[in-house]
Amino acid sequence: MNMRSRNLEVKIGNLALANPIMPASGAFGVEMNQAMDFNRLGALVPKSITKYPRGGNPTPRVCEVTSGMINSIGIQSKGIDYYIKEAIPEYAQYPVPLISSISGDTVEEFVEMCQIIGNHPDVDAIELNISCPNLEHDGKAFGMDPDISYDLIKRAKQVTDVPLIAKLTPNVRSIQEIAIACENAGADALTVANTFLAMAIDIHTMKPKIGNIMGGISGPAVKPMIVRMIYQVYQSVDIPIIGCGGVMNPEDAIEMMVAGATAVQVGTASFINPNSMIEIIEGIEAYMIDKEIDDINELIGRFHADGTPNLCV
Repeated sequence: MNMRSRNLEVKIGNLALANPIMPASGAFGVEMNQAMDFNRLGALVPKSITKYPRGGNPTPRVCEVTSGMINSIGIQSKGIDYYIKEAIPEYAQYPVPLISSISGDTVEEFVEMCQIIGNHPDVDAIELNISCPNLEHDGKAFGMDPDISYDLIKRAKQVTDVPLIAKLTPNVRSIQEIAIACENAGADALTVANTFLAMAIDIHTMKPKIGNIMGGISGPAVKPMIVRMIYQVYQSVDIPIIGCGGVMNPEDAIEMMVAGATAVQVGTASFINPNSMIEIIEGIEAYMIDKEIDDINELIGRFHADGTPNLCV
């Protein structure tokens, strides 16, 4: 076996990552530094923040289901002022890119937050959580409408120079349509995707297992659908894709990259094993050594390069 070092570096816009593995927003916090070495990650992605503090949804907020979990946290946040004063300095200790995830109630709020956070010297990129409810349009997620998505990103690009990553919702008729709108507006990358709308009922109490009745399902149950979406989006746009949904091991991450993802976010797996991201990075490198792959970029979209038909629908 050839043990020479492998290149795991990937690029999201003009942002270079030492490797493609990062946490999914909402499944990571600075306290996890007690369980893992942040310096080994490709990027740090804290939970989405809002402009003002908010308490989140009623409890219970999480429940386990077959091959996954449902959560409805409600983007609990201490607000942008706390994030700037307290959270950013904590993450800035590590020589790893910080991707700030933001959520707004209106397009104007997104733009305002981008202007503030996107010009902070310790923030390297922004993930726009456009899969959150839009108070301007009857609670429909921003990312469910291509025109709204386009307008939001277009305006955000005018106030910051850091890469903007649009986090898409899978709860749409055509994720490609939204992806194209985001690319046309100037998005530097896309996160595919957020959780799928789901619910669970306790048949003994006849009550929902989630306080908000419905929530988002994540975990291994959703991975095949996310792989399909990455495949379709890769055929539709030319900007990098960050795969997110159901990655539990190195094989899952590699599968997403072969389908078209440049980088991969890990969420549910970290609740089971806080060190899962490090193990996934090590597993990817072991795979590359075994397959005699020198550069991880050779894996990105490999499924398409090997002559698979265009099935974009």
